[in-house]
Amino acid sequence: MIDAVARHILGLHGVAALAIVFVVPLLESSAFVGFVFPGEIAVILGGVLAFEHRVTLPAVLAAAILGAVIGDTTGYWFGRRYGRRVLSGRLGRLVIRREHVERAERYLSHRGGWAVFLGRFTAALRVMIPGLAGMARMRYRTFVVANVAGGALWATGMVLLGYLAGASWQRAERWASRIGLALLAVIVLGFLTRLAVRAVGRGTDRVHQVGDRLAATRPARWLRRRYPAQVAWLRRRLDPGTRTGLALTATVLLAGLLAWTFGGLVQDVTAGEGLARLDPRVHAFALAHRTGWLTTTLANATWLGSNWLLVPILLAATGYLLLRRGDRRTAVAVWVTYLGAVALYALAKPLVDRPRPPAADLIGRATGLSFPSGHAAQALAAWSILAVVAGAGRSRRTRIAALAVAAFVVLVVGVSRVYLGAHWLTDVLAGYALTGTWLAILTALSLRRAQPPAEPQPVGSTAGSTRPSALRRAATRVWSTATRRRPWRTVRHRTGTTGPPGC
Repeated sequence: MIDAVARHILGLHGVAALAIVFVVPLLESSAFVGFVFPGEIAVILGGVLAFEHRVTLPAVLAAAILGAVIGDTTGYWFGRRYGRRVLSGRLGRLVIRREHVERAERYLSHRGGWAVFLGRFTAALRVMIPGLAGMARMRYRTFVVANVAGGALWATGMVLLGYLAGASWQRAERWASRIGLALLAVIVLGFLTRLAVRAVGRGTDRVHQVGDRLAATRPARWLRRRYPAQVAWLRRRLDPGTRTGLALTATVLLAGLLAWTFGGLVQDVTAGEGLARLDPRVHAFALAHRTGWLTTTLANATWLGSNWLLVPILLAATGYLLLRRGDRRTAVAVWVTYLGAVALYALAKPLVDRPRPPAADLIGRATGLSFPSGHAAQALAAWSILAVVAGAGRSRRTRIAALAVAAFVVLVVGVSRVYLGAHWLTDVLAGYALTGTWLAILTALSLRRAQPPAEPQPVGSTAGSTRPSALRRAATRVWSTATRRRPWRTVRHRTGTTGPPGC
């Protein structure tokens, strides 16, 4: 049935096509049509129609965004007005347990903004989240912000996906569905992890029993006796309660993984195998899908990775750090991060000695060797350190937002280099991997500094700057329980009771 409907939509043009692109996302969550016909298919097909010049791309984008936003808003008000009545009926009592609904309502009422935003990208959640948000009496202002942001990003991505895929829209739709399912799996896994962390953080006797059993096993006792120094070193490396423990270990492993990725890309490029075989196809795809507005946009966006723009921005950030904050150490770190990335790709270019794509395909100006991409490398270094500076001393939400903006800018710069014909795909990936390695090394070196002793807090203090997170407290509890030495055999006391010393 879906294929037949899709063929019918592809036969439309003009106002009729725009009406379908608007109506299907609108009805997806407001009338639960998404359970039968996912709205993303209609939006992707709208992008295909724009590719075939049956409708204009801006009109398709406007129709898809308006349909998504208005549809979720309608679902929100329906849930706010009639949701309780539906759940109190026979169907609601048969399908959903009341305590589950109340738990979902409490979560959406307090922290539902991210649920509304992320739910837009998964077909199943896209249908249910707006109504549940209305039932939970989520603040409408919070809902609108998340709804508009998620709807605009989702609709734009789906339309551009169909526009770039063209006749291969079915493959693009399958990939969109897979990405949505993967995102749903990540959300569910994160929710289960959160529940597990809360259970561990409560310090239940069961958690202590598990740690005791792990540490009391014969292999664990033998390892502690046979290799005490090595076990102590491993415990320090995996201790989640210190900066030089699990955090440092994970950072070093990440640096090794990124360095291995860069080395693999170098081998692929020099041998003409692996990912290097995709470069001509990606280049041809970019040439085939060039359009006026996108060329203008990416030609301007590529300056976000240019020294001509990054150096003045970093100078301004340095002045802010020195004059307003008096933070000389961070000011030095800004330039160590940036100049180190520039030096690394400058050393790597002559070693690989790879030419750029054909000059006839180039838009703009690009000189020198191609591998790795200097724009990608220095953009990752500059925007990452700027995000760290912007988020320092601010709330967790602000820090995440700054990092998200930096990641988006870096991604756009990389796409622009491939689209404009200045680099091959592997050049951009190598620039990311090389600078990522450098950033991981710098992070590891900063973690190696002596961890400052925690200042004593007054009883009942809730200072967030020194209180560890729930995840760290829970992980530290389990790790310390599982690794500390104990006389595991029971000891008979003079009183005749049996148990470990001190019981």
